[in-house]
Amino acid sequence: MRCPYCAHDNSQVKDSRPSEDGAAIRRRRQCESCAARFTTFERIQLRDVTVVKSENRRESFDRSKLEKSIALACRKRTVPQERIDQLVSGIQRQLETSGDSEVPAGRIGQMVMEGLQQLDSVAYIRFASVYKDFTEARDFEEFAGTVKDIGQG
Repeated sequence: MRCPYCAHDNSQVKDSRPSEDGAAIRRRRQCESCAARFTTFERIQLRDVTVVKSENRRESFDRSKLEKSIALACRKRTVPQERIDQLVSGIQRQLETSGDSEVPAGRIGQMVMEGLQQLDSVAYIRFASVYKDFTEARDFEEFAGTVKDIGQG
């Protein structure tokens, strides 16, 4: 594994443990050259998934991009990182087992919306504001009026 600090090709595994309900292995590594420590995750990838974006642009599915957008919606909320990881893993698993090698970006957005709706109502509204392209305060009001409080204050 290449060191993210000095780009040296070799590192030593110092600690391994299951993560994300056993869907991944978290490894602490130490670079053999600069001695920096960093974390890697090893996951099973069932198939390559291509995301079909607007104007038919295509790009490879990027788990970290999905995780960042969900984490941003959950920012400053009481949503544990473990729950975010579970949501991301669940979406990734659904995409890889769906049988489709190409998935419209809108379907992924809808999956995130469904997951956040169960997780945290404020995060759900935040994500919806970007996903549904809210342009005015009235858009927030109308959407928020349809959201049932799920107990995450």
